[in-house]
Amino acid sequence: MTFATPAAFRLETRWTPPAEGRPLAYALTLTNLSAEPIRDFQLCVSGPARIDPAATIEGGALVARLSNHSAFAPPAGFVLEPGKSWTVTAHGLSYPLRHWSDGTNAAYVAFADGVTAPVSVEATQSTGDNAPLKRGAVIYKVPARAPVTISVVPWPNAVAVTGSAPTPVGFAPEGEAPEAKAAIESFSMLADALFPADAIVRGAAEGGLAVRLVVEAGLAVEGYRLAFAPDAVVLKAATETGFLYGLITLGQMLRGARRYPNTFLFPAGGTIDDAPAQGWRGTHLDVSRQFYSTGEVKAFLRILAWNKMNRFHWHLSDDEAWRIEIEAYPALTEIASWRGHGLALPPLLGSGPQPTGGYYTKAAVREIVALATALGIVVVPEIDVPGHCYAMLQAIPELRDPDEHGTYSSVQGFPNNCINPVREETYQVLETIFDELIELFPSKIIHIGADEVPLGAWSGSPLALAKLRMVGSPEIAYAHSRRLNVETNHDGADEIDGSGAAILQALFLERISAFLASRGCITGGWQEAAHGDVIDKAKSYLVGWRTVEASAELAGQGYDIVVSPGQAYYLDMSNGTEWSEPGAGWAGWSSPEKAYHFDPVAGWSDAQKSRFLGVQACIWSEPMTDRAIFDRLVFPRLSAIAETGWTKAERKSWPRFKALAGLMPILYGWQDNEAGEA
Repeated sequence: MTFATPAAFRLETRWTPPAEGRPLAYALTLTNLSAEPIRDFQLCVSGPARIDPAATIEGGALVARLSNHSAFAPPAGFVLEPGKSWTVTAHGLSYPLRHWSDGTNAAYVAFADGVTAPVSVEATQSTGDNAPLKRGAVIYKVPARAPVTISVVPWPNAVAVTGSAPTPVGFAPEGEAPEAKAAIESFSMLADALFPADAIVRGAAEGGLAVRLVVEAGLAVEGYRLAFAPDAVVLKAATETGFLYGLITLGQMLRGARRYPNTFLFPAGGTIDDAPAQGWRGTHLDVSRQFYSTGEVKAFLRILAWNKMNRFHWHLSDDEAWRIEIEAYPALTEIASWRGHGLALPPLLGSGPQPTGGYYTKAAVREIVALATALGIVVVPEIDVPGHCYAMLQAIPELRDPDEHGTYSSVQGFPNNCINPVREETYQVLETIFDELIELFPSKIIHIGADEVPLGAWSGSPLALAKLRMVGSPEIAYAHSRRLNVETNHDGADEIDGSGAAILQALFLERISAFLASRGCITGGWQEAAHGDVIDKAKSYLVGWRTVEASAELAGQGYDIVVSPGQAYYLDMSNGTEWSEPGAGWAGWSSPEKAYHFDPVAGWSDAQKSRFLGVQACIWSEPMTDRAIFDRLVFPRLSAIAETGWTKAERKSWPRFKALAGLMPILYGWQDNEAGEA
């Protein structure tokens, strides 16, 4: 069967929240725009919305479901005539829809002969809410009068500038020390890539103001000192990164003074003394749920550097895909990197029937790591184990107990998604993978995930239950076996403390972290990596994502902590509560102002603060099929978190930040021009 139009079908979806006496309803209406009647077909959709497997279905049947991928069939013998519509309604979702981007964002029609046809998808509507849907970054307008006279984000530690000099047309940086020369080269590359027409770096022959880079050993590792005079600027630093950050500050000042000459100036004299408040100023990017090309990752790294962020946490694997070349196991990229109709991984999170996805070759990884290093950014790769491994298990099924039976499910709706912690084959495979990773990432910081293992994990594995009887007790093993085929994760990810799953995961973590330590590596993990208290605290760190209080408790137990609470620093969460705002909502919401004001160590004792490494923004990509949604969710909140990481708390100022944030770059250039305020 063929269709003459690019999209022979249209899908409209509507969310009706539950009310007294009325269950929730998620209605999907397929309209046949072609000139041919169709029969014996299925409507295949993907989310983020997840249909509950136990949902009551009206008008058809749910014939397949994996996480957010669902296939619906109409009643037997049904024919959808040209110009007519068919509605199927699900009375049951894994979580209520909160925002328009929660709904179906991709669909296709699949026929019995294997042919598929594209479907044009309209954004999900909510009953009773017809506000225009929001896309694009919130760009705060630069005011005519700002609280400060220079434009720098994050705000420096000490600013004592005087006077006003003519704004330079550009800078001519010069320095003899190797670290100075390297910083000049990196800054030139950075400025040209971010703002090519601004020509921030230009020689004296083109009128560039001299910037003399001088090594001063006593300054902080990432610190710098600027001294202004009418005919030159002197930049002092102890390291290449310090020089780079000083040049970035100058570049920001120049752009502000040039673009808004009635608001900002370029100083004739005085100094700026600067150094970061926190050592870890990170951003996490999930490339499993949505794939970002090498070019996109490089562009994003440049934006991180312009915000003086120094850690890039690269989330390379999850249930939905595997994203990095491993020569020993080519099936990981041949099978687990692609989603599509009829593939091992079906279309998920906005992908259609055609093969969609990709992975990073080792050559691409080396390019990315080299760029990051030049920009003062440490790249931290994450391979998420032992949970979140559905894609990995499609490629390497021997990571599962061959006698495992029954089903447990993750909070995201993936069945049996954990690699087995008892099989020796598991460690042979992982050690081979990690050895290849270590060769690519000179930081030797390897994040192993360890989050969101379901309560029932391995409850159908005879090997795992036998191990539980040995290291725990027969009673613990029996109790764990009773969790097979039982739905958990009703109100978010399972809490597994004290469970059989936690005991088994602790065995896994102890061995994997010891292996990484033997290779000279630091082991990173989400806060669940503390289960069993088995990893070496001197050779590891944790990322606290649930609450500040939970992170404080782990710091009190001696773990080094990076704070990244979902309710404030997860940038997939929406900017507000309105249906018209895109993004997720399971952890709440956080406006740019709310993110800016958030205190990552509120209530911490001095002893706990001694374990505080810094902060990290987390970009989870489930809602980000639309790059305009990416820009809205990430900017300017990324800069707000960057300022928390760099600027001392007592020197932060929301009015100042708001006046300056509009000068910061955004990745894709999508702007919500209605949202800015003067």
